[in-house]
Amino acid sequence: MAKEIYGHFHPDEHAFVDRAQEWVENAAHHKVKRTDFLDPRQAFILRTLVNRNPDVNCRLDGGYPDAERQRAILGPDYLNLSGEDMGLRVLSVESGDSKFQALSHGDYMGAILALGMKRDKVGDINVSEQGCHFVVAEEAADYLHLNLSQVHRVHVTTEILPIDKLRPSAVKLEEMSLSVASLRLDGIVSDVFRLSRAKVLIPIGAGKCKVNWKPEENPSVPLQEGDVVSLQGFGRFRVLEIEGVTKKGRTRMKVGKYV
Repeated sequence: MAKEIYGHFHPDEHAFVDRAQEWVENAAHHKVKRTDFLDPRQAFILRTLVNRNPDVNCRLDGGYPDAERQRAILGPDYLNLSGEDMGLRVLSVESGDSKFQALSHGDYMGAILALGMKRDKVGDINVSEQGCHFVVAEEAADYLHLNLSQVHRVHVTTEILPIDKLRPSAVKLEEMSLSVASLRLDGIVSDVFRLSRAKVLIPIGAGKCKVNWKPEENPSVPLQEGDVVSLQGFGRFRVLEIEGVTKKGRTRMKVGKYV
C-alpha cells in the first residue's frame, strides 16, 4: 500500500484503505472480487483507489437506485461487470401482531445484530406499514430466514425474495428548526439530540461521531447543507437548510432527524 495516500483519510479508515487497495491490486491481476456491503464513505474510498488504477473496473449496487449501502464487484478493466451477479437478496419480514407497525429501523437492526450477524452482510433496511424488506447478502439470507423470529418482542415470519421484489421505502425525516450561535459540530449535535455541550464533546473526541460517514473528532468543524451527522447510540440527522442570520447574529437552520 502506497502510504502517501493515508494523508487523505482518517486514521480509523486506514485499515479499510489497506483492504480496498488489496482488492484493487488483485483485480488488476485478473481476479474478480465481490465485497460485503459498503457505506457511502467506504464506497467513496474504494472508487478513489479504483480511479488511480486504469487496469481495474468497479461496479456498485445496493438493489435499487437510491440505495445507501452497496456491494461492490471489482475486476480487470476488460471485464464487463454489468452481467455479474451481485449476490443480493430480499429478506421480507411480516407479522400479524398489532404492535408490528410501530417497529422502527433501530428495532430491526438490533434484532439482526442480536443474531450475531455482521452489519457488513446487511444493506438498506426498508421499513413500511406493510412490514420490512432487508437487502441482504445471499450468503447470509438462509441464516437470517431460519433464525429471525422476533423483533423487539414481536414475533415475525420471514421469506427470502429475489432482489427485483424489493419494496423500497422513502426516507423519513423529523424536521427541526434551530437557532444556533454558530455552525460548529458540537453545538448543533447538542441541540439536535438535546444533550449538554459537555456530554457531546466526549463521544466526538472518542471518534463516535461521523460527518458524511467519516469519523470527525474536531468539535469545532462547521457543518454545511447536505451533511449527514451520526452520533453513536443517538441516531443521525441531515442538515437540510441554512436559512440565514438573525438580527442578533444567530444562524437559523433546518435539520431532519432520521426516524
